[in-house]
Amino acid sequence: MPPEFRIGPMSEADGAEICTWRYPPPYDLYRWPSWERMKAEEREFGDPAIRERQYASVRDGDGRLIGYAQFFPMVGVVRLGLGLRPDCCGRGWGAAFAAAIAEEAARRAPNAEIDLEVETWNVRAIRAYEKAGFVASDRYERQASHGRVSILCMVYPPAGR
Repeated sequence: MPPEFRIGPMSEADGAEICTWRYPPPYDLYRWPSWERMKAEEREFGDPAIRERQYASVRDGDGRLIGYAQFFPMVGVVRLGLGLRPDCCGRGWGAAFAAAIAEEAARRAPNAEIDLEVETWNVRAIRAYEKAGFVASDRYERQASHGRVSILCMVYPPAGR
């Protein structure tokens, strides 16, 4: 059974901890650079302003950092990014984790569409997102930091939020 997911501000210490997370292959391509590099390049949550506006930490009921969320604002859309701590993956928490983040996005931007992008090879994530209520809306290719990738765009929820 998944833990309670508490979503709140991401601290600098949270960002530094997230940069130490290491996923097993093939998920290792999702790891972040070192915290020092993130800060020096003002990259994503390494930039205090971006961290405050777009990122949140996800904690369990005991206050332990177990994941993070990004709420990337676009015109009429909030695009989600999310990550679960590596030792929390494979426990069946993915759907509840994604749904909690999507509901937080809906609370923050009630009139916006909520979507996310997932690489098409990542069947484990796609299944979790589908269980959370996301529906595939588009498929395309784009450039990522690790090369050209095939993307599935998924929207939450199906009709009637």
